[in-house]
Amino acid sequence: MNRNDRAIVGVAMLAHALVHTYELSIPILVTIWLTEFSTTTAELGLVVTVGMGLFGLGALPAGVLADHVGSKPLIAACVAGMGASFLALSVAPSVLVIALALVCWGVAASVYHPAGLSLISTGVTERGRGLAFHGIAGNVGIAAGPLATTLLLLAFDWRTVVVLLGVPAILAAGLVLLVSVDESAHEAGGKASGPPSSWSTFLDTSKTLFAGAFVLVFGIVMMSGLYYRGVLTFLPELLSDLDFVRAFAAESGIDDPARYVYSGLLAVGVLGQYAGGRLTDRMPPERGIAIAFGVLAVLAVAFMPLAGIGAIPLLAVSAVLGFFLFVVQPMYQALVAEYSPPETRGISYGFTYLGVFGVGALGAAVAGGLLAYATPFALFLALAAFAAIASVLGIRLTAS
Repeated sequence: MNRNDRAIVGVAMLAHALVHTYELSIPILVTIWLTEFSTTTAELGLVVTVGMGLFGLGALPAGVLADHVGSKPLIAACVAGMGASFLALSVAPSVLVIALALVCWGVAASVYHPAGLSLISTGVTERGRGLAFHGIAGNVGIAAGPLATTLLLLAFDWRTVVVLLGVPAILAAGLVLLVSVDESAHEAGGKASGPPSSWSTFLDTSKTLFAGAFVLVFGIVMMSGLYYRGVLTFLPELLSDLDFVRAFAAESGIDDPARYVYSGLLAVGVLGQYAGGRLTDRMPPERGIAIAFGVLAVLAVAFMPLAGIGAIPLLAVSAVLGFFLFVVQPMYQALVAEYSPPETRGISYGFTYLGVFGVGALGAAVAGGLLAYATPFALFLALAAFAAIASVLGIRLTAS
């Protein structure tokens, strides 16, 4: 990587880690807010859903903005906005103010993925390697967010904790603004034709984008989002219900050991992210997508039967699931770059994360419904179907 590549990847890694640190710290804080504000899970769940929903739904307009004003200013605004939202949480006197702060967080966080990935795809010469490091940073945030929040809560009250979490983001925003990068070094002149400048132009650009193979890419990222949210939302609860996990918790005195398995699964994703990025530089991402989602389909069917055998099979199958769950991310990010023109790269990633986080958020509802009215096996069959569809779409892209 050259100096510009390293600067861009450094900026993107910093912002990506912060996005997911905050995202995964919120569920830890929810358990405290339930008591602090004497609210219900239904009310607070709705509040969090709105914030997380905007995290996905805001990606599309953020993609349009990235094409208009450039990625780096938006990344700085994103990081500063997330930090300010957490500082606002520290003085929240009610659930309503928490809701407003989380809405602000969701809007700010939604900017990152289209802006950050557009920056990497147009400015980094070793795109696959850049995407791999970018993904690793996100996984570090995913693993570190809940852990850091939990450890800080051992020493401080929750209001102090959110301040300690928020201040680094404000400092990081200043650092992002100070770093000098060439956003179009990899695709010089790629934005000459300009991004959509009006609503009608936006619609025309979107129609053109979806008239080609990008529609298959969009199908892949939707299936990926549904699988991701569907498998992760209730996995700790499912693992906690395993007989040998309950027995181990009772004998050892460890409170809910399934949480540690869950954290380990997410940590293994760091290796998956790196491997996915390196594979993207060595093989067509279409083929990688077809293979990886094929493996995820098989894992969905086999996961609970294998996990129920005992501790060693549980740890093994969880590690494999964590690896392949994240190996696909740099692959579909590379697909977006391959099947969209440089001048609409921001809007393309906007659609991508609308699919991953917006449509993908429905995976939690699917999982909750199937667990409430059917069985865990029915849930994992649905997850297998999502992965199989993505694999077939990858094969279709390979054939085309």
